[in-house]
Amino acid sequence: MSSDGSTFDVYDPSSGEVFATLAKAGADDVNAAVAAAHSALESSAWRDMVPAERGRILIRIAARIRERAEELATIESQDTGKPLRQARADVSVSARYFEYYAGVADKLMGSTIPLGPDFVDFTLKEPIGVSAQIVPWNYPIQIGSRGVAPALAAGCAIVMKPSSEAPMTPLRLGDIALECGLPPGVLNVIPGSGSECGAALASHRDINQLTFTGSVDVGVAVAKMAADNVVPCVLELGGKSPNIVFGDADIDLTVRGVANAIFQNAGQTCSAGSRLLVERRFHDTFTRKLAEHAKAMRVGPGLEDPDMGPIISKRQLEIVEGYVSDGLKEGATLLAGGRRPALGSGGYYFEPTLLDRVEPDMRIAREEIFGPVLSIIDFDELDAAVELANRSEYGLIAGVWTRDINKALTLATRIKTGQVYINTYGAGGGVELPFGGYKKSGYGREKGLEALATYLQVKNVCIRLASN
Repeated sequence: MSSDGSTFDVYDPSSGEVFATLAKAGADDVNAAVAAAHSALESSAWRDMVPAERGRILIRIAARIRERAEELATIESQDTGKPLRQARADVSVSARYFEYYAGVADKLMGSTIPLGPDFVDFTLKEPIGVSAQIVPWNYPIQIGSRGVAPALAAGCAIVMKPSSEAPMTPLRLGDIALECGLPPGVLNVIPGSGSECGAALASHRDINQLTFTGSVDVGVAVAKMAADNVVPCVLELGGKSPNIVFGDADIDLTVRGVANAIFQNAGQTCSAGSRLLVERRFHDTFTRKLAEHAKAMRVGPGLEDPDMGPIISKRQLEIVEGYVSDGLKEGATLLAGGRRPALGSGGYYFEPTLLDRVEPDMRIAREEIFGPVLSIIDFDELDAAVELANRSEYGLIAGVWTRDINKALTLATRIKTGQVYINTYGAGGGVELPFGGYKKSGYGREKGLEALATYLQVKNVCIRLASN
């Protein structure tokens, strides 16, 4: 129960109906959670735990997630609307985060620095302290785990605020951590609104680090709040990521890859491949195949395991519709989708949508839509593809589809994004691969070994030896 007894409803976007009511955390609850985290951080149970035992706890968490995989996937599907097979994949990736970081918990070593015979100098890597984690609604268990697992491996304590639109699996994750031997207070999960609970956490003077995933506008506001207390942040923000398709690409492989990049999770992914840059000579052949693929996709409730589920909310559905309407008014051509399907359901559905003949300066080519809408832009030369790819205020991911390794590597070095995939778009969750943005897509890195630097601080110890 929250300190003031407040509650909020959680909706299933597949039906628009309430399927859970939860305690709603406010500022007092944030204060209590941060205090609990600090208390746990300084307790011998966590502070003095040997790193190998931290790793064993993470391994047990991973195993428990896998044991409860179907239960967690069902909750994730109902909470977000995503197809059950994708929810299962997200749960598997969640477990993988804990397995991966369990393996490095006892390998966070410092180094020695040679200063000559009169000194011994070395560094220590210590936990940064209490990490605040603000988790979005689109991948709650996966994104929650990608921040929690490295923070625990580093020895931090955590206060996690999941989105009020999809808080269910992060709450289960907190329960699992306790069941697996994590000392009480090390991981605190507090569901509530962003305007109250999230703002209170981001501005809290007693947090030591903040990780945020969400929109640019909210990320800027969160970073300003944290800056008032000199709290470092990792921000994973928006994207308008390009898939660049050349005429020599494997057409069937590329159609599947491009479609999955935009229609996975109904396009509600920061790293969605929402711009298709296609070589002009290949345009008609490729877009015809892509339209056939999009039109054949089955849309429906997540628990029925369709090809694509609903949008998260009525409000977001209306935003997506508005972008498509504006794009058509600006002169784009509709190749597929563009409307709500007639499903006879109260859910928030929108068809997989392809908008062709898009100009780079159109709103649908510049702004993040966060829905299943792909903007298609032609190019003639490699240099033009680079210019179009970089003509964005974002820089999160890019995909390159070609059999020519010279083209692929030239683009990989010239595109300003945090990740470049060649003849694929993603790598099974990419737990091992550093992830983060250029430009307004944010700063800092999550995933891989680079993520650990976020949750560690370096202390130097210098000793002058006694004279002989």
